[in-house]
Amino acid sequence: MAALDLFGRRWTLRILWELREGPLGFRPLQQQCERMSSSVLQQRLTELQEALLVDRDPQGGYRLTALGRGACDELHGLGRWSEHWAAELDRDQPDSSAP
Repeated sequence: MAALDLFGRRWTLRILWELREGPLGFRPLQQQCERMSSSVLQQRLTELQEALLVDRDPQGGYRLTALGRGACDELHGLGRWSEHWAAELDRDQPDSSAP
């Protein structure tokens, strides 16, 4: 359940998602995350480092570890499921153009 606690914290999944393409420095990561506060970003990055999901690259950027990449791989499955779910919700909505 510790993973659910970590992933349930605001911005955690977004940070992992933004790092999926490669390392980012603090400011670029903050911009990618719609300018979340620097204190929250620093706190989440510290938590993700302690959880061994993120580490620092030699240039000082933040990057996913092997465990972090594995978490992102699993998020892709959740993304596919959420698209299916959204389609079902849309299909179940009454047609607003009907009289």
